[in-house]
Amino acid sequence: QVQLKESGGGLVQAGGSLRLSCAASGRTFSSYAMGWFRQAPGKEREFVAAISLSGGNTYYADSVKGRFTISRDNAKNTVYLQMNSLKPEDTAVYYCAARLALIDYAPTTYNYWGQGTQVTVSS
Repeated sequence: QVQLKESGGGLVQAGGSLRLSCAASGRTFSSYAMGWFRQAPGKEREFVAAISLSGGNTYYADSVKGRFTISRDNAKNTVYLQMNSLKPEDTAVYYCAARLALIDYAPTTYNYWGQGTQVTVSS
């Protein structure tokens, strides 16, 4: 079992940056593909980015490609989401999630979720 805890959210002006972190418990962090998802009020949870077990492969939603970077440090059991050039439409609760083995885009395929961290981008 994996427990996840996000941090690093907050209020930022458009064009600014934030770095989200997700700390995982357990000794098998490197066995899990990790993903970041977000959910804005009244909208479904959507895929943002995902990273493979070793960090060698990353995938992004078109809406964040070129602005966000996902990375992981398996020695620290932590996955990160660096968010640059933030836009008001990036405002949402951001969740990290874990699934065994392969990356997937669908939130329903992830087994473990954090509690989320709020990101608010003002115009």
